[in-house]
Amino acid sequence: MSPNVIQVEPIAHFKLRLFFDNGEIKQFDVTPYLDRGVFIALKDPHLFQSVKPFFGGVQWLHEQDLSADTLYLQSDADNMTKIN
Repeated sequence: MSPNVIQVEPIAHFKLRLFFDNGEIKQFDVTPYLDRGVFIALKDPHLFQSVKPFFGGVQWLHEQDLSADTLYLQSDADNMTKIN
């Protein structure tokens, strides 16, 4: 079971900075999803900015979501310091 997202920040180039409950900070690139189904709408920068933590993963305003497992396993370490 993957750690849960406790905070999320949308950053440049359709990436997310993810803060996990185990103290790790990672980056997830949403770009590969932007040509798929419900995620196409996230090309709108205002909609992309609406991302919030949701049941361990993240969700956007129009209910597009990504699970904690997807986010944790497919993200890269962020260059920010680990949170305590």
